[in-house]
Amino acid sequence: PRGGPRARPWASSRLALQSMPDSDDHMSDSPPPQEAAGHLASEDEFLVVERTFSEDPTALSVGLANIAAEVPDVEANKAKVLRALRVFKRRGANVVLFPEFCLSGYFWDAPECWDYMDSAVTENHRDWIEDEVRPLLDDSLRVVVMNNLTRGESRKFRNTTFLLAHNREYDFLDPQNTYTKVFLPGIEKRYTESGRDDRLTLTSRGGGSVGFTTCYDYLFQELLREYRMSDGVQAIIQLASWRGAATRDYPGMNVRTDRYYGDLWDSVMAASSATNQFWTLACNAVGRHPISGARFWGGSGIWAPSGMRLIQASHDNEELLIVHNIDFRGALETEKSDFDYEFDFRSIYRPMEDGRGFTRDVELESEQT
Repeated sequence: PRGGPRARPWASSRLALQSMPDSDDHMSDSPPPQEAAGHLASEDEFLVVERTFSEDPTALSVGLANIAAEVPDVEANKAKVLRALRVFKRRGANVVLFPEFCLSGYFWDAPECWDYMDSAVTENHRDWIEDEVRPLLDDSLRVVVMNNLTRGESRKFRNTTFLLAHNREYDFLDPQNTYTKVFLPGIEKRYTESGRDDRLTLTSRGGGSVGFTTCYDYLFQELLREYRMSDGVQAIIQLASWRGAATRDYPGMNVRTDRYYGDLWDSVMAASSATNQFWTLACNAVGRHPISGARFWGGSGIWAPSGMRLIQASHDNEELLIVHNIDFRGALETEKSDFDYEFDFRSIYRPMEDGRGFTRDVELESEQT
């Protein structure tokens, strides 16, 4: 990337789809439902929140599943995904996103985790996807984006995001059509292998482009900048199992939080959307891990290229969000008519051959500075 030295540029796969048109029990102060609600309903045990972005019926309607995974119970997770997908379909969503590890659920620190995760890899459930999920796709419900484990080259798994699309025949688990998580935190390094310098973009017939990140990836600005500046994406799809609980304490300033990771989710989605002038469609897991007790932050939502949060799900409860008729291109053009960061960046920035910018080091005489 331009921002720093690297052995070689990020590799980017481009998938064109013709069907796409232009640790406390209550850590969060979740917004009350009416704050994000154009319409609230309960259907098939899910709270459903619907909003309408524009009056253009040809624009995309996007669904986000702010749901919890059962562990260890891949069959229960499959059943929940199907129930949610049917709700989204009945309510007119065109593109539906599910959280990271939506079939397997998240890891825990025990020997039996290996055996369970091995049984939950996507390859073992391909028939279910083909026979139960894919038939739900049609001219209205066009794309479903899911994430789960797949088999790696060694004992370790891969954290894989894959897409199912209507009217397009392709191997949805072919590495050319999937995104493998690049940056691995904590326990994930034990169980999974990195996708290394990999990006995936989804290009529509109308020229729009979307990039993909998984959870921790979103914190690395070089990856986001490559997507924006090199690939020209208009949006990032971010699937996650992002936790909320962590303590940061600055007693001298009387500042403390016990939900640092959750606060980070809320602030980084906004900041990165604004500074890169792209949409962020973020789908996160919610609820407590049944074995480890880790609590996931939820807060799935949509952030505009301005960085403003348009809608966000509960940090505590399962919800299905649907935003109808999103004018992705129009909102982006409106934002760039004020300040076009990409144009201004390219007109000034001078990358060196090794990928670094021009940096001058000035030594100060004072050791205290």
